Amino acid sequence: MKQKFDIIESFCVPLPIDNIDTDQIIPARFLKATTRDEKFFGDNLFCDWRYDADGSPKAGFVLNDPRYGGCILAAGANFGSGSSREHAAWAIAGYGFRAVIASSFADIHKQNELNNFVLPVEVSEDFLRELHASIAANPLTKVRIDVPAETVTNLATGRSERFPISGYKKYCLMNALDDIDYLLEQKDKIEAFEKAR
Repeated sequence: MKQKFDIIESFCVPLPIDNIDTDQIIPARFLKATTRDEKFFGDNLFCDWRYDADGSPKAGFVLNDPRYGGCILAAGANFGSGSSREHAAWAIAGYGFRAVIASSFADIHKQNELNNFVLPVEVSEDFLRELHASIAANPLTKVRIDVPAETVTNLATGRSERFPISGYKKYCLMNALDDIDYLLEQKDKIEAFEKAR
């Protein structure tokens, strides 16, 4: 969903697992869907971890735990590894997450998140450990992500870190532009360049 990014302040859903791959995020059987409906993919985010075979919610899984909520997913290292399926980013966005915090991301998945208006926030392993400890101690721990300043802050401890983001993607997120929108915004400049050639 296209929406402008500025400052996000939210609770977190903790999923401190390394190497979560795209088949765990959205199982392959959902790639046959003929829809790109956000609700469909969001409802099936982490489907095999989240639901029993009969479709009932698994009591032990964090998305089914009423103590946790918010629009930030706090994961582990190497988030989004595996296949390059964009459906994984659709599912994360469709669930309502606006940001994923991890100590590293698979490159293609990171770009898929950015292209689908989900902010991948890459932090140090130490920062991530401290954040998960804060959430374990208090599920109402909040995080503040300041996109203009490129910083993320654990509000329970006050600790902040900078996170990397390209200037182009930062501009697009802050103005709710996808790649086509950005080109259309540059239309006058492109036409002027073509006329001058």
